Amino acid sequence: MDHFSRSWTALLAAVAGLPDEDFARPSGCAGWLVRDLVCHLVIDAQDVLITLVTPADGEPTVDAATYWKLVEPPTGDDPLDALVPRLAAAYEEPRLLTFHLDDVGSAAGRAARLADPAARVGTQDEVLTVGDYLAAYVIEWTLHHLDLIAHLPQGPEPPAESLAAARALLERIAGSPFPASFSDRDALLVGTGRRAPTGAELAELGDLAARVPFVLG
Repeated sequence: MDHFSRSWTALLAAVAGLPDEDFARPSGCAGWLVRDLVCHLVIDAQDVLITLVTPADGEPTVDAATYWKLVEPPTGDDPLDALVPRLAAAYEEPRLLTFHLDDVGSAAGRAARLADPAARVGTQDEVLTVGDYLAAYVIEWTLHHLDLIAHLPQGPEPPAESLAAARALLERIAGSPFPASFSDRDALLVGTGRRAPTGAELAELGDLAARVPFVLG
């Protein structure tokens, strides 16, 4: 729960601190500008709110790691992926987009803090505890924080605790640790295909090199 709140609060603050001109810069998500990524975060926040008020019966079918499915890299053909840039452009002014994210995002953060971590919720035809659901989103927030600042040298980094928690979850998803020589940031970027590994990193990855990137969906 703490990792969720810390990573989400840091991401919201990073967006709130962006000057208007940065919204037209590229993000770390291929084909998306920063404004498109911020619009995607609005949708993510809505998903969190919806899931937290969707109670479920029965035993959990997934946990924080198995909640994520490994998918093919996005091609831009997915209807939702194509819709996001059009939605983002409709805001016209960055302040309208940041206002919406702050409004919905703050509500999602409050809902997460008030939720019972042992309660069970349903999403995407799966059942999991609130604690696992929120833990799963730490990697989403942390990766998108890195996407946000990918081309913004002065952008604030995600909290160190969030990077470490996200790396630990990625290693659970991968079923293997990344080399100890990799920083948490590099493990996340290389592990999810946001950055190509160097020759030296490929050698250190060993057998894991053939399995990266892990694209989460």
